[in-house]
Amino acid sequence: MNSAEKSNRMRPRLLHILSIILICSICGGMTSCRSHKKAKKEDSVYVGETIELKKKKKQKKSKTTGERIAEESLTWIGTPYGYGRSEKGIATDCSGLVTVVYEKVAEIKLPRNSAQQADFCESLDEKEIKPGDLVFFATGKDTKKVSHVGVMIDSEKFVHASASKGVILSEMTTPYYRRTFRKYGRVKK
Repeated sequence: MNSAEKSNRMRPRLLHILSIILICSICGGMTSCRSHKKAKKEDSVYVGETIELKKKKKQKKSKTTGERIAEESLTWIGTPYGYGRSEKGIATDCSGLVTVVYEKVAEIKLPRNSAQQADFCESLDEKEIKPGDLVFFATGKDTKKVSHVGVMIDSEKFVHASASKGVILSEMTTPYYRRTFRKYGRVKK
């Protein structure tokens, strides 16, 4: 048998195999397109003979800049105290914490020390406090001069860098903070 005869004899077999492969791929393709998630009736809109699924947009309430500042300051908890430092996880002082958080989240460059930060802010009443606002204290020898700052998380709690404990979460109801409190402040935008 010459090569032409062999080729003619193999053709029907080859066509038969190719047609089986084609049919299997078409059938397999039809079943593999199914979604495992079942569409709910309220997700669908009927248009003529086709169904278009409505896009469900999850409406996430976007966070305010103040909320993002409060959240970022919470991530600093546990950072050791370091005078004149401002490195998350390594060492920071109170004004360094505030400076870096505001610059990172709000792209606002604040003065480097707490007294200047207090002057930079607009004063607030206690009932006006929002997350991300600042709280100032006079913890030094001069009981009138601001020497400490923290970031308000809510109306009672604030994050700050304690010289003895590093970055911690404290409450305004603590007698020491009530006694040394000087003002609440909001950074002017």
